[in-house]
Amino acid sequence: MSSIHARTYESTSPQKVAFLGLGVMGYPMAGHLATAGHQVGVYNRTAAKSASFCAEFAGSTHGLTPKAAAEDADMVFCCVGNDADLRSVVLGADGALAGMKPGAIFVDHTTASADVARELYAAAKSLGLHFVDAPVSGGQAGAQNGALTVMCGGDSAAFDAVKPVGMAFSKAFTLMGASGAGQLTKMVNQICIAGLVQGLSEAVAFGQKAGLDVNQVLDVIGKGAAQSWQLDNRGKTMVADKFDFGFAVDWMRKDLGLVLDEAKRNGARLPVTALVDQFYADVQALGGQRWDTSSLIKRLK
Repeated sequence: MSSIHARTYESTSPQKVAFLGLGVMGYPMAGHLATAGHQVGVYNRTAAKSASFCAEFAGSTHGLTPKAAAEDADMVFCCVGNDADLRSVVLGADGALAGMKPGAIFVDHTTASADVARELYAAAKSLGLHFVDAPVSGGQAGAQNGALTVMCGGDSAAFDAVKPVGMAFSKAFTLMGASGAGQLTKMVNQICIAGLVQGLSEAVAFGQKAGLDVNQVLDVIGKGAAQSWQLDNRGKTMVADKFDFGFAVDWMRKDLGLVLDEAKRNGARLPVTALVDQFYADVQALGGQRWDTSSLIKRLK
């Protein structure tokens, strides 16, 4: 069964593209590119996933290395786990940069550090290539529905070339500034989410202790100033004690680690974010490494 949901694609001239990393985000993102009419080559560390993608999307191909997948592509998209994973698919003899043709653009959707974005931007530029850091928000559902929010850093010419193609899996695709600005914007996003989820957790737990019908409470307050995406999409699943979906705690801790490291460099004070990061460590200790981030409420029960 396809992991992408039907949507209408904006008309854009077909491109030869590659996609590196076919995880819960990358697979549907690459699928939207194929469905939009682009010629897609893929690479995944587990080759069976690449073969499965090619079986589902006729005309796509897979390479045994990032270099092989990236050869002759106009644009190379990527979504992997962290800085180390990113360097492993971009740099080196088998990395994507070694196979990309002059003038091609590498678009990184990994949530990574601003430092690695600037490092790879410089590495690409030295080879006559382009690099855009482009982390996403919207989670697995956003990837499947082609409704991600993409925050980009890099040169405007490269961004302008990529945007019409990237809109195959996006609802918003925005240039935030120079190299690294996309990653910094994603950090702002994760700071917002951390505080919101903790506040929602405390509210739901309080409502339950007070003997209220919390689902009814959420319906009511969701029509007022307390409304948020987290309330709309996670409030009732928190009441139901369901966390086997969504953005994993392990990944959120990785992201918050990037945030706190950057804050040490720029002097930002993040007391609530640092506290919530430790609360997520408590959830990990409860065995919730792969639970959704809304599982913060588990430590209050």
